[in-house]
Amino acid sequence: MTRPRSWRNPEKIKRCRPRPVTDAPALIPDSKVGQLDALLHESGVLGLIDTELQGRPGPKGLPVRTVLVGLLLALHYHRSASLADVCRVLLDELRGPARTWLGVPDSSRADAHARIAFSRRVYRSFDRLTTALDPLRWDRRRRLPAEEAGIVAAAWEDTDAERTRRRELLQEVSDRLVLITVRLAHRRGLFKGWRGDIAADTTPIPAWHQPPQERRGLASVELTAGWHYCGGAEEGIFGHSASLLVASSRRHPAGHAQAGERVSRHPQLALGLVLDTPGKRIGPNAVHSLARLAPLGFPTGLLAADRAYTDQITEHFAQPARTMGSQVVLDYKQQHRGVQGTHQGALLVDGSLACPAMPDALAHATAGLDDRAVRGISDSHELRDLIAAREPYFLRLKQSADQRGAIRLQCPASGPSPAVSCPRFNQVHRVPAPRPAAVDLTSKRATAAHAAAKPTVPIPQGERLRPLPKDELPRICRKPTITVRPGDLGKLDKFRQDRHYLHPTWQDAYRPERANIEGLNGRAKSHGINISDPTKRLAHGRVAQTILLALMVCSVNLHILFTWHQTTGTRATAATHAITTPNGSVPPPPDAAGLPPPRRATLDTTP
Repeated sequence: MTRPRSWRNPEKIKRCRPRPVTDAPALIPDSKVGQLDALLHESGVLGLIDTELQGRPGPKGLPVRTVLVGLLLALHYHRSASLADVCRVLLDELRGPARTWLGVPDSSRADAHARIAFSRRVYRSFDRLTTALDPLRWDRRRRLPAEEAGIVAAAWEDTDAERTRRRELLQEVSDRLVLITVRLAHRRGLFKGWRGDIAADTTPIPAWHQPPQERRGLASVELTAGWHYCGGAEEGIFGHSASLLVASSRRHPAGHAQAGERVSRHPQLALGLVLDTPGKRIGPNAVHSLARLAPLGFPTGLLAADRAYTDQITEHFAQPARTMGSQVVLDYKQQHRGVQGTHQGALLVDGSLACPAMPDALAHATAGLDDRAVRGISDSHELRDLIAAREPYFLRLKQSADQRGAIRLQCPASGPSPAVSCPRFNQVHRVPAPRPAAVDLTSKRATAAHAAAKPTVPIPQGERLRPLPKDELPRICRKPTITVRPGDLGKLDKFRQDRHYLHPTWQDAYRPERANIEGLNGRAKSHGINISDPTKRLAHGRVAQTILLALMVCSVNLHILFTWHQTTGTRATAATHAITTPNGSVPPPPDAAGLPPPRRATLDTTP
């Protein structure tokens, strides 16, 4: 057997051997630094921060722009938002042009003392930013007594004008850092096939500080943190809660099973982020993120939320969401399933108004069912048949929501094509008996439209013999059309939803969208940028955690866009969407990679 030629040449063999990895850090391309720098400028956060920092006393340290770009670079290459990693990136991994853009002096790399001085400037600059956005400054490095901690924590809840302004400014910075990636995707036309479906969820963000010590009367270093209890969990997670929105998709617009493999037509980006104390403002935080999407001109579709949002009062979640045009899709706790109340005589059955004479077996089909039985409805033929038998008894939509969110519903026995046969309706409205007509039994549509094929509303035998006076009948029976305005159901309005609970249309909308939000949570808490790992965001205070978490979600969205282009091979469309940055300027056109071109030395390096 003849040996390969490479085996005969010893010199070629030596060159083919693997070489040991060098200890020198890798150098970051200048193009990546310029892209992330342009990303920050387009978001508009630098202008907000510079305006807030003007006139503040004390050493300025490095420009805030330098620290924020360093954080994005550390997240991109090291999956960490630690300031120590930022110092290493700025000192050891930048090339000469990038150091010039960001104002990093070459002398800082000379010796150990210069490196320590530079790292102090980095920490001082980030501390200056968090201090300017903090509603009330306190010692973040020690445990405060419970009395002092209560005063500081109250600064995040009171109505003081200056504290409210700072809280709103902090949230504005967080929103712009997250939405800049959404603007980029929108400009490239990646949301062209998106129907506006959104899934909302609240996920725990653990703190790396210890919880309060009640025995010693000391609070935690994270004064606004609390215990987050996930659904079904008995042990809580100490930290904050993050309200996230994700661009999701349903299986089919009509709610029917779609043949073949379902492929998403848009990247499932995070559309909003609000960091808050666990258990507080769950609904208003989601509504805030929805309102921030309105200027982008996205369509309004379904809004899927879990049982934490169903517990919110109507004015905090359901009513403003419907006012903005979203169709709410909800789930219920075990004690809330079944008949939930009445409105103008109609039964509220699992969030949908139904005929007051709906059979009890259908109205109470889901009463007392646990979550396991609800999730396994596809395997329960009995429950599935009961859910399907409910549909003819629900009030039908006569007129869609207007500008005020009011809808018109009508009795299922009314109209030119009634869904049920109701003796009470025929008696009250004096409907004449239909004339006998020949029916083509070979036509499914003709046989289904015949009165004999429709279910009959079970009226009590006594009422059949002696009809009730008209004034004693329910309102929906006397006038078959009712108007339902936002808030008309009072406390029950939080249960009302736009798709029949557990119906195939509800399952094809709720389950995929819940899978999308859980997929985003899994991606944000994966081995890459893990937002649930507190060691990757070692900073004190809620202001610092909010900024670092917003940068993490921004990096997650950038990674989603990158993998989207790799898997789908889509490129920027010719007809891009005309958008502007928050400060009103028109952003530069994107390059082939989907990000703006790098900004060179023309950028101002002053803080």
